[in-house]
Amino acid sequence: MSGGVMGFTGKVLRVDLSSKRITEETPEETTLRKYLGGTGLGSYYLYNEVAPGVGWDHPDNRLILASGPLGGTRMAGAGAYSVVTKGPLTDGGASTQANGYFGAYLKFCGFDAVIFQGQARKWVYLHIYPGGAELRDAAHLMGKDTWQNEEAIKAELGKEKRELSVVGIGPAGENRIKFAAIVGDEGHVAAHNGVGAVMGSKRLKAVAVARGRASVPISDKERFSVLTKKLIGDVKRHDTYGMIYKWGNSFLYPRYALTGVLPVKNMATNIFPDAEKFSREQYGSKCEMKWNPCWACPMRHCHIMKINEGPYAGYVGEEPEYECWAAFSSMIGQSDLGAAFMLNDVTDRLGMDGNETGWLLGFTMECYESGVLTKKDTDGLEMNWGNVEAARALLHKVARREGIGSILAEGVKRAAESIGGKALEIGAYIKKGHAPRGHDHRARWTEILDTATSGTGTIETGPLPVADPFNPEAVAAVVAGGKSRQFVDSLVTCMFPTMTMTDNKVDHLVEILNAATGWDFTEEEAWQVGQRIANLLRVFNLRHGIGPEVEEPSIRYGSAPVDGPIKGKSIMPAWQALLDEYYRLMGWDRSTGYPLPDTLKGLGLDGPLADLQAMEAGQKG
Repeated sequence: MSGGVMGFTGKVLRVDLSSKRITEETPEETTLRKYLGGTGLGSYYLYNEVAPGVGWDHPDNRLILASGPLGGTRMAGAGAYSVVTKGPLTDGGASTQANGYFGAYLKFCGFDAVIFQGQARKWVYLHIYPGGAELRDAAHLMGKDTWQNEEAIKAELGKEKRELSVVGIGPAGENRIKFAAIVGDEGHVAAHNGVGAVMGSKRLKAVAVARGRASVPISDKERFSVLTKKLIGDVKRHDTYGMIYKWGNSFLYPRYALTGVLPVKNMATNIFPDAEKFSREQYGSKCEMKWNPCWACPMRHCHIMKINEGPYAGYVGEEPEYECWAAFSSMIGQSDLGAAFMLNDVTDRLGMDGNETGWLLGFTMECYESGVLTKKDTDGLEMNWGNVEAARALLHKVARREGIGSILAEGVKRAAESIGGKALEIGAYIKKGHAPRGHDHRARWTEILDTATSGTGTIETGPLPVADPFNPEAVAAVVAGGKSRQFVDSLVTCMFPTMTMTDNKVDHLVEILNAATGWDFTEEEAWQVGQRIANLLRVFNLRHGIGPEVEEPSIRYGSAPVDGPIKGKSIMPAWQALLDEYYRLMGWDRSTGYPLPDTLKGLGLDGPLADLQAMEAGQKG
């Protein structure tokens, strides 16, 4: 352990794919306390090791997979891991998380994180085992989907289902589509900003981590146990998280339809009459459901599911989250549960981000319906609303960059720019390069602002409640004050069993962190961790040429709904005032987007401050 710090293994594994050299490093305790793990530790390495001018697909880019100080403990949701890199959709910072077992098993093998650099000459995968690791040939894995990856590697290494955690890429990552994901543990996805494409650029097909026998050292085991058991009790009694405990987050689907948050037909409408059928409260009794929990988690959130009715009866896969149910049903104008389930499974197996994929399908279908794209443009596919089999065929084209798939593989923004004309009015995206999460954020101004200004290629605050969701000052205050998301993703824990999806309250997690580490960590420190990461990634992006000029929604994303509960409301008339207030609260210069000197100094980011000052001096000179 590093300096005897409880909760950590104290070792980081570094893999140079170019030289095939594998080494171990020991972070200082001051670094661990300042950045924790997961997103924080990953952002620290990314900032310090990826220089301006290094492209997302350059060998000098880093790909960091990290657990945190709670990883591998008996706390629910502590099997998660965070991926940090420079991502292709924004060509800037990327941070995304996945649940499952990988983060826990990494700790059991003696490592807090693994850092990949360089580029393999031939395709490889990494096998991590207690106390070490080896690179193995992956030629036989090429073309396999993400589930086949797992099966083949487990068979090769002689491991049963829970003896090995495998995360990797499918055809989409191999072909470097810009929203390729890293998928493992039967459908758990690190999705955003093309982390799978980065993995593909390094010719790294998968990472397989054995379930070692080491345990995570806990400072106060008795208190840790009391606190984590209390947390699950609180979850069960909570109005929202209790529902997720019982039903998973699909119960949100019909509720979002009533409030205008459900994305329908690429935001062309807000009306979707069949919303109820996509809640497990309805479909759970009609499908075969086998509980498939993440590490140490008692929540009934994840299942292997079998469709029993309709044209896709017999189809088996991982139960989708709410966002992916929406992506492959309301978003594309179809209401068959089995069809949405199948499209989600195909997307996972090909290794693509379900959010960007859903917006891409909706964009393509609206372009087709409006005549922007013709049957000739779509390689003979009739991309009308609700054409499920055409959507399935298109997914395979995209993942393999075939025909129109080569254009769509660049993501919604670049596809709209490539097609041009009215397509620019149809695509829903941030001008920085990425599509939103799986909601219609026109009913959640906090998330439009969050998506536009985040340094990760997705949100960094989350769907926190706001008293007046259409008041610029109130919206700015919530987003600026809500960086606890980054703290949670540095622990690394799941938002559901830790009750941090819709709440900025982390005092319970601070207590648990202290019980694990023996520190006297405070809530103020937790707030600083979140702000430190947000500002560090912002400086990273600024140094890599991403400024405030791209912090703006596209025409469709910023439009006023034509019907539904928020008909006629658009964020754009308030956009500049909203940014003014947000920048002020964050302590950023309004004209340049640079964090102010006092902001960076207050967060202990003196090095990034010096880098910004040098950049500014160079621009003036």
